[in-house]
Amino acid sequence: MTCQHLKESSEPTPATAYLDGCPQCVAVGARDWVHLRLCLECGIVACCDSSPRRHMSGHYETEGHPVMRSYEPGETWRWCFVDELLG
Repeated sequence: MTCQHLKESSEPTPATAYLDGCPQCVAVGARDWVHLRLCLECGIVACCDSSPRRHMSGHYETEGHPVMRSYEPGETWRWCFVDELLG
């Protein structure tokens, strides 16, 4: 099963720094982020749902950007929040 969001998603240039971890976590002094994710609509980099603050899910909830991908080295999978599908 696929969805239109996954089919139409592209690879933006990351809009935020990520070398030190999740930029939103780092901004508040938190270092407990787990994995990074990249929003395929706007390029924001944020932490995953295994992280305490779940910034990428929060980004989806406030902005409605439907697709993100893993931003971990060697991982290329994508996730559609709207259809709850892995691509």
